[in-house]
Amino acid sequence: MIRNIVFDIGNVLADFRWEGFLADKGFDAEMVERIGKASVNDGYWHEFDRGILSYEEVFNGFVSNDPEIEKELHIAFDDFYGIVTKRDYSIPWIESIKAAGYRVYYLSNYPERIYDDCREALDFTDHCNGGILSFREKVVKPDREMYELLLSRYGLKAEECVFMDDLEPNVEAARKCGFNAFVFTTKEAAEEELRKLLAPANADCAN
Repeated sequence: MIRNIVFDIGNVLADFRWEGFLADKGFDAEMVERIGKASVNDGYWHEFDRGILSYEEVFNGFVSNDPEIEKELHIAFDDFYGIVTKRDYSIPWIESIKAAGYRVYYLSNYPERIYDDCREALDFTDHCNGGILSFREKVVKPDREMYELLLSRYGLKAEECVFMDDLEPNVEAARKCGFNAFVFTTKEAAEEELRKLLAPANADCAN
């Protein structure tokens, strides 16, 4: 029996809009791609999520990937306000799931600097029963420890959880830990997946 719904955050309950964020700072498409290659799409960003390295160490890693754009990287990441924005459906969806008798958790790779600069985008976390943010725990998806931490902290059983994430490797890792899991694409598609997984009598919690 499914008892718990577990959400990723970025591009599920909130928008991780790094390309739009960089465009807002005045960078053209070519420079957005170049900055992304040196930062968001590099392994140093994973360590940013993990929270073990200082921000200065992470930033220096970005620069080492493309020293010619050090100035642009400083401009891009002098602050992170607006890189994550809320989705209007998040709180109503969470509340509808809880009203149907399920508990709701979040499990997300998330850097401390972005948490501090975009805290209002995560207002839905107050409506959840609990959750894990990577920077606080020094673990990241798809490492098995991240999933096991959620289970142990809240006394959950993996087979009683449904997990959704926009990245297939994170979903596959959850399945290996025993979770029911699927790749999130849209809220509507996720609602349909939940209908398939949840008991028919409680399927209205997906709405």
